[in-house]
Amino acid sequence: MPSLDLSVTATLPQDAAAAALAGRVWRPDLGGPAVVTLRDGQVLDITAAFPTSRDLCESADPAAALRAAKGEVLGSLAEILANTAVDGRDPKRPWLISPLDLQAVKAAGVTFAVSMLERVIEEKARGNPAAAATIREEIGKLIGDDLSKLKPGSPEAMHLKEVLIKQGAWSQYLEVGIGPDAEIFTKAPPMSTVGTGADAGLHPASSWNNPEPEIVLIVASTGAIVGATLGNDVNLRDVEGRSALLLGKAKDNNAAAAVGPFIRFFDAGFTLDHVRRTTVTLTVEGEDGFTLEGSSSIGKISRDPADLAAQMIGPHHQYPDGAALYLGTMFAPIKDRDAPGGGFTHKYGDIVTIAAPELGSLVNRMKRTDACEPWTFGASHLMRHLAKRGLL
Repeated sequence: MPSLDLSVTATLPQDAAAAALAGRVWRPDLGGPAVVTLRDGQVLDITAAFPTSRDLCESADPAAALRAAKGEVLGSLAEILANTAVDGRDPKRPWLISPLDLQAVKAAGVTFAVSMLERVIEEKARGNPAAAATIREEIGKLIGDDLSKLKPGSPEAMHLKEVLIKQGAWSQYLEVGIGPDAEIFTKAPPMSTVGTGADAGLHPASSWNNPEPEIVLIVASTGAIVGATLGNDVNLRDVEGRSALLLGKAKDNNAAAAVGPFIRFFDAGFTLDHVRRTTVTLTVEGEDGFTLEGSSSIGKISRDPADLAAQMIGPHHQYPDGAALYLGTMFAPIKDRDAPGGGFTHKYGDIVTIAAPELGSLVNRMKRTDACEPWTFGASHLMRHLAKRGLL
């Protein structure tokens, strides 16, 4: 059986010693979460300085504020990671959780040409994976499979739109893929994301689904992009394929938004340009021996990350606690898992590893949404917890 790799080396960025990393740890001794950073391999509780992850992200210079913060040592990162996987966890010792708390959790869809075509195929197939291969070939003949150089909203893109409409091939996914307006939706409520080592949820109503390996931008309430982390925007392809109006059911389910392992804040050694050059890798390992590997290069994104953030937040839409924005993925798995032509879908027990050299790795085991730990700790519980600690 595949296992979760929660080693320090796998979890952290390759240049971890130079990185400004912040996360959250569940403290059983206090009955709630703590905001933490890393110092010389030790996990430091800095909640007294920053009661929430949101507060740290709202600092004028989060990386500098993080490095200056003092706090309480909770143990080594190796010890805490060893207790992070749900299976075999000692409930009396701390474990790593999602680095997000009060931030809005948003996602941008159809931001890569390849994934855009797959969304068109989902729509045409009406949630039937067996029909997808034939439709994929037909769509490819009509519009090609390389639209990465086509700037959304440009005159060239609008001309292509006119041609497709005349040929009866237009789709709502093409509208947000090459039109002027990005698709920005709410992925999950604040406080509901799960971190590395946690089970991630698949709704049992779905029989055609996949992971979505993504970079997640951390955006302050001012609109400033202050850092990044990794995310898995778990997607139910058959549900969304039946109707785009089922996006909420396809995306927002228990434990279906994985984020982590840490937020890496921007500084001289890590900037938005580094994000633009990042390649995110994906590995799926099944209990049946199946393996799947893929990657998503942010350099091939159709909309610049800064543009996506600007479309999410601004004078027409505010987030006073900031937001985390999934950037979308170019990876849409089509490798057959069972029957020829059936494509890929998850099986319970799959281990999904999403990684990038600058951000480390996010590892989760896929389970039914009702078999994952239920979400019971919300914003009201966080406020009461901080009040108990005398931090409000």
